[in-house]
Amino acid sequence: MNSAPAVGALVLDTAKDQIGEYRGEWAGEWSLRPVDGGKEWTADPEHIQLATLEQRLRAGTARANARSRGEVL
Repeated sequence: MNSAPAVGALVLDTAKDQIGEYRGEWAGEWSLRPVDGGKEWTADPEHIQLATLEQRLRAGTARANARSRGEVL
């Protein structure tokens, strides 16, 4: 992906095969946050692509399930 997505956009880190919420850029790396909570990680922008509709729906379900269990997001 050449340009940074909007903050909050869901993206796929192909190096980790994990969906994350784009949080910003620092020192050439992109900061991503798991949609169902957890520790942020950094990723090389070359390994990032926008999440598909199916991936976004799954991520939304994971977030809703985590919230229903009372997990901190």
